[in-house]
Amino acid sequence: MHRPDVPAEAARATGIADAITFQKEREPIDVREPAGSTLTLNEAVCRALAHDPRIQAALARVRIAEAEAQQTRLLPNPIMNVDVHLPEGGGQAIIGATLTGDLMAMLQKPKQVTAADNRLRAGSAEAITTVLQVLSEVQESYAMVQSIEARLAVLEERRSIVARLLNLATMRLTAGEGTRLDVLTLDAQLVESAVELAQRRLERTEQRLVLARLIGEPSGAAAWQLAPWQVPPAVEAGESAWLSAAMANRPEIRAVVWELAALGDEIALTWLSPLEGGDAGMTAEHDQTWTAGPTVTSPLPIFDWGQARKAKAKAQRIEARHHLTQLQRQIVEEVRRAHAVYAESRATLHQAQSQLMPLQEKRREQAELAYKSGEADLTTLLLAEADLQATRARLVELQEKVAVAMLKLQRAVGGAGVAASVETAWPASQPTTQAAETGSPR
Repeated sequence: MHRPDVPAEAARATGIADAITFQKEREPIDVREPAGSTLTLNEAVCRALAHDPRIQAALARVRIAEAEAQQTRLLPNPIMNVDVHLPEGGGQAIIGATLTGDLMAMLQKPKQVTAADNRLRAGSAEAITTVLQVLSEVQESYAMVQSIEARLAVLEERRSIVARLLNLATMRLTAGEGTRLDVLTLDAQLVESAVELAQRRLERTEQRLVLARLIGEPSGAAAWQLAPWQVPPAVEAGESAWLSAAMANRPEIRAVVWELAALGDEIALTWLSPLEGGDAGMTAEHDQTWTAGPTVTSPLPIFDWGQARKAKAKAQRIEARHHLTQLQRQIVEEVRRAHAVYAESRATLHQAQSQLMPLQEKRREQAELAYKSGEADLTTLLLAEADLQATRARLVELQEKVAVAMLKLQRAVGGAGVAASVETAWPASQPTTQAAETGSPR
């Protein structure tokens, strides 16, 4: 019997070894693990894979399918029937014994076993799908918290600059060089920045609580420091390489393929369905002497010869085939979208960091110098400051978009481990795959 090793398959898909073990007992609501003040992404992922109850429930479903496959291999127990007939007026009793077994169970057993094994494989693939879903959720949650933290830093800097400008405007007003309108404008800007900071802090709290739940500590303080955001590496492999990897490694596809195989086995079983209820065995009778012989019981397929069951099984397989096509098309779209978004957003981020940001900083610096010397009014300075802060916020958004796009690309091909193998194999296969790059799976 095929015994799937889900933890090993999950390690290959995620690139993280020994993160998942099957737990027979339910965990407490909060799993306290000793940790430092910094929660790294790898630590968050490992804790989520180790403690997420959805993964444990998926592993339990694999155990259920494994038990069903084992049960399918067992023949039903034979039925023994003993009859004792007492002759009228006395005399020696007539004893009859019959031993029968389910004839159809023996004939159907090979296909039933292969169908159960195929469904066990499908259940294993569904468990890997659950693992990848949990992995994607914790990675995206971590990226969201990182992004909010970066936005908070931008807002804190903006508030500090507005407070400094407010102090400068107040000093100019006192010296008779400024206006009351400048002071009121900057005062309003300071209050507005405080309100926006409060909103962002609330978002940070909400996202930290989501991340705390995902790592198995929903009641924890969630006060850890996160590792600084890093730009993911550039994607070198072409679109066709990613599509080929997705078609070969997505567990959702494997689950449907194994289900199709199981449905094919069930169609093969339908030709015996009209004979269900029949049995075969041996009967023996003692009347002065023992007599014995075989016995066969079989229904007559006059009204039901299995036509409805066969039609149902065929329709189910047709449905699964169409579902497979729909799933493959969706996966192709996911891979292509993630690949395009990652490449474009990473290029946009680089351009904004290397070109736009230095220009906005220089403009802001020149506007402040002009305002201090009286060569420009407050509006010019505020416009330069607003554009600079908008650019910084845009950089944070681009960083988040790049991170999420990479996570979606990894998920689209079947996990970070598969994505790493795509990039590793790309240089060797570049001459052939680049020529055949058409945007569709091979």
